[in-house]
Amino acid sequence: MTRVWQWNRPVTVREVLEDLQQERSIAYTTVMTVMDNLHQKGWVRREAEGRAYRYTAVSTRAAYSAALMNEAWSTSDNPAAALVAFFGMMSPEQREALRDAVRIVQHDEPEPPAAGAPEAAPPAAGPGANPSAPGEEGGSGARRSEPGR
Repeated sequence: MTRVWQWNRPVTVREVLEDLQQERSIAYTTVMTVMDNLHQKGWVRREAEGRAYRYTAVSTRAAYSAALMNEAWSTSDNPAAALVAFFGMMSPEQREALRDAVRIVQHDEPEPPAAGAPEAAPPAAGPGANPSAPGEEGGSGARRSEPGR
């Protein structure tokens, strides 16, 4: 997957093989099997090109990493404690990146109403309502969107 993400274009087994062989000896069939497994898991899609396939990543490396983090966090019996422990493992640079990410997400959210201003009515539940949204009955708010599993 690293090669597919790095190149950010459709790749063949032969291209991946030749790149990997610069670092170590590896068989064509090994790379072909791994690429087929990635396709079977839904991490790459493939299109026939002659007698070979061209493989393309289904999602970005960042989206995949985010899905893994979300899965790990959402399966914890104490999500707040898991986050505190995770943040404690971060380097100062990683914590600064986290602060930047939170600022970006908060910037995209609507501003809360000013003190004393009337609050907007909550949206009516309808066909597009999310039954597992935080604060609504029946849902934990955790969404699982891990690609390919």
